[in-house]
Amino acid sequence: EELLHPLADSLHTVAEKIMTCGVCGNLDMTDPCHICADEKRDHGTICVVEQVADLWAIDRTSTFRGTYHVLGGTLSALDGVGPDDLNVAGLMRRTANDNISEVILATNATVDGQTTAHYLTEKLKNYDVSVTRLAHGVPLGGELDYLDDGTLSAALAARRPF
Repeated sequence: EELLHPLADSLHTVAEKIMTCGVCGNLDMTDPCHICADEKRDHGTICVVEQVADLWAIDRTSTFRGTYHVLGGTLSALDGVGPDDLNVAGLMRRTANDNISEVILATNATVDGQTTAHYLTEKLKNYDVSVTRLAHGVPLGGELDYLDDGTLSAALAARRPF
């Protein structure tokens, strides 16, 4: 009981204070979130992710210093998820109004993630913005004989000069 009550109180506090950022869709105690409000970030670059957990994973690396956009999922015909069910309109609005130069598509390498990336690429053709995608292939420290055929194929297709 001495551990359960403080945990319950903490969860209650979190439930009351956490909100969704009106700009990017991140979860934080302020709106806009601390990432969108950070003037040291490159506000001309948006990294599009599926979920908040993906945002946190990328931001944890401290290598990306731009802003983010959380879609809230992926397109999925089987699950009945279309563009109107995701935060696609918010991304288009930001791209049109916020002087964006690059949109990085960081969706997962799944069928739904790839479908979503292709859809967004088509939508973003109407804007003067560079659209890039995260690299796919051999992970750092990966051994070739343990990788699946799709990963090896992607790595070969995306090879670059050494």
